[in-house]
Amino acid sequence: MANILIVGCGSIGLQLAEELIAKGHSVTGFKRTTPTSALSGINFFAVDITLKDQLKKLPTDFDVVYFIVSPDGRNPDSYKAVYELGINNLLGIFEQAAANPQWIMVSSTSVYGQTQGEWVDEDSLAEPENLTSRYIRQAEQRLTSISPQNIVVRFSGIYGPGREYLIRMAQQGGAVQQDPPYYTNRIHQADCVSVLVYVLEQSLAGRVLQPYYVASDNDPAPLWEVMLWMAERLGCEPPAVKAFDNTAQSNKRCNNQRLKALGYEFKYPDYKSGYAELI
Repeated sequence: MANILIVGCGSIGLQLAEELIAKGHSVTGFKRTTPTSALSGINFFAVDITLKDQLKKLPTDFDVVYFIVSPDGRNPDSYKAVYELGINNLLGIFEQAAANPQWIMVSSTSVYGQTQGEWVDEDSLAEPENLTSRYIRQAEQRLTSISPQNIVVRFSGIYGPGREYLIRMAQQGGAVQQDPPYYTNRIHQADCVSVLVYVLEQSLAGRVLQPYYVASDNDPAPLWEVMLWMAERLGCEPPAVKAFDNTAQSNKRCNNQRLKALGYEFKYPDYKSGYAELI
């Protein structure tokens, strides 16, 4: 069994910790504030990774580090704080301790700058124009350059209990682009956790893994199609047709074949299976 550190214990981090503890792993969690309802079996440290002094006396003898951080805000300074300063602080502490854990970083498909409905996979150009996404991409490159054992998992739009943005969007109505299609990509939160566990298990079993994996469900569907389906299920008015907007910043289709070739099977393979349960 592995000695595992989870940096960033939000909803995904805590669910991941629960899964790993159930499998017999030793789990430590770094979080800026200790959760009010701490999970049994996890060793929590209240620590801000952007403050190097807070890391000096913390344990470093980990086999695996999961990096699952959430910036304070959706602005460049907040992203720089965790994806540049924070990750550098952690790497520095491990280097001083002569520790070399494997890193599994949670990233985002926002690192792809494609906006014309193109298919993207792990070999596609990842040069985002958005500055916040550039900091994520910079962190990816830092980790994968350090060691071939480090892994980056790029999640598309995460949904699930408490993450119901598209449902609210359908309920509120409004206009949606119909032609040309504006594609959306998503992954259920339960699959996020399962993918992170699966990648670890494959690595511990001795499989040679790739440095990058796109984690998105099997159906990158047009937003128009998704909104029509949801409106019908919710009993809402269907969306109006929005005029073509050529300023889209995230119109692409994510290809998950590398992850599926590894053997992963999605619990929620498309938006209908996931959102039907939520609705």
